[in-house]
Amino acid sequence: MASASPLPQAARFQRVLLKLSGEALMGSQAYGVDPTTIEPLAREIAEVHSGGIEIAIVIGAGNIVRGMEAAAGGMDRATADYAGMLATVLNSLTIQDALERHGADTRVLSAITVSEVAEPYIRRRAIRHLEKGRLVIFAAGTGNPFFTTDTAAALRSLEIGAEAILMAKNGVQGVYDGDPRTDPDAKFLPELTHLEAIERGLRVMDTTALSLCMDNGLPIHVFELAKGNIKRIVAGERVGTLISTSNAGSAAGEAGVAQPKPSGGAR
Repeated sequence: MASASPLPQAARFQRVLLKLSGEALMGSQAYGVDPTTIEPLAREIAEVHSGGIEIAIVIGAGNIVRGMEAAAGGMDRATADYAGMLATVLNSLTIQDALERHGADTRVLSAITVSEVAEPYIRRRAIRHLEKGRLVIFAAGTGNPFFTTDTAAALRSLEIGAEAILMAKNGVQGVYDGDPRTDPDAKFLPELTHLEAIERGLRVMDTTALSLCMDNGLPIHVFELAKGNIKRIVAGERVGTLISTSNAGSAAGEAGVAQPKPSGGAR
């Protein structure tokens, strides 16, 4: 195991789900994965994990294939989405390898059966892995076409009782009211509700994922994938944009966290 790296202050979260885009793995490359980008990312995740935070990860596949773009090019949408799910398995194995080089004990759980390289996704098994101090990587999205890895991140977060989704973005500070890459007047939004994100079409996540988070009071922290940001967020520091719903109908929702994590699980 990696040696424990103390967090800057008392950790705010016990269990989180980290959502990484496939593009975040590319670095400066036009395609695939950049080892010089993955290594420091894996090191930071492993350090946070070794500090006692239970971490699950969902990774996109935009660095390899995008289902909707492939469908727009003439491929059957379901087939394109399945190709994208398999691409997330490739990314998950890549991240797993990098994390284990930094001492993390990991498990890849796939929604599509690939038993030679990953365990099948079983909710109770995932929870038990987390309880035993393993870092869990959820691969293959939801296992169904027509759903994005954003929806998979929201669904898995709720299934395992994560307190928040940490959504790392490549090259942007958080959520803006426009595209900061093309609109110099785009304004940074430090805080908004799930409903505002949906109604304003801010494209933080797809609307299915946002609605799922809103209905269950699951907060989303959107931040730049830069050195130290993951550690700062789990320590309670405000980084990037917080998307939450204060009147989620529960004390947990009003506090800005999801429902308490379930206890027990398969052994």
